[in-house]
Amino acid sequence: MEINEEVKKMIEENPVALATIKDGNPYVITVAFVKVKDDKIVITNNYMTNTINNIKDNPNVSLAVWNKDWKGYQINGKAEYFEEGEWHDFVKAIEENKDEACRGAIVVEVNKIKRLA
Repeated sequence: MEINEEVKKMIEENPVALATIKDGNPYVITVAFVKVKDDKIVITNNYMTNTINNIKDNPNVSLAVWNKDWKGYQINGKAEYFEEGEWHDFVKAIEENKDEACRGAIVVEVNKIKRLA
């Protein structure tokens, strides 16, 4: 699914809530320095453990992003985790990550974008 410039800007300029599933229960964290590349959402794993394990068990994720005016989006998709290769190299090259652990990259293939109120 194509991610338009408005959604891309919202994602890259605001904190994002990332929800995964563990044993049928939601697990939500906030993430920053999220990027959009090739119509995929790319999230750096600096210190995550539970979220990564959840994605490995169930790749279905949901994200929510909004700005100070309470305009935003809910985004659903399937996540894949990379500890090496092109996506890992991509997150390591993000300026904000220069002093971070950069243990891996979560890459979300988007299948639904819904505008929030």
